[in-house]
Amino acid sequence: MDSILFILLIGLAGGIAVGLQGPLASIITQRMGMMESAFIVHFGGAVAALLPLIFMGGGKLGLWRSLPWYTLFTGVLGLVVLSAVSYAIPRIGVAGAITSIVTGQLLISALLDHFGWLGAAVRPLDSTRILGLAGLFLGVWLTVK
Repeated sequence: MDSILFILLIGLAGGIAVGLQGPLASIITQRMGMMESAFIVHFGGAVAALLPLIFMGGGKLGLWRSLPWYTLFTGVLGLVVLSAVSYAIPRIGVAGAITSIVTGQLLISALLDHFGWLGAAVRPLDSTRILGLAGLFLGVWLTVK
């Protein structure tokens, strides 16, 4: 089992990547447009994933047909995230955009936990968690105010 420190460091690295990707994608969006930015970002990610897959002989890509149909829309969700960040940054700043994105992530995560959707372990949305979510929304408001 991975140590909690390693897991937290991986999470931190992911957060740093999101924090950097938004402003970089926003620069592309402002200079070229939303769809062009989405194409460049996703093409770069596809190439970065393709290179190791070439050395792995394709990995498990052949299993894609066994996935539930709705999982194939994750790329569309990536476009929504990228579009939202690229749109928001020039209007409310990097901190405001990232704060609102993360708050949205935590809101849907709490709902996924509460209902056990998409394979999440059930964790009821109790008053403590609702208070925490309210604090997040207050934080968004204070950040963009």
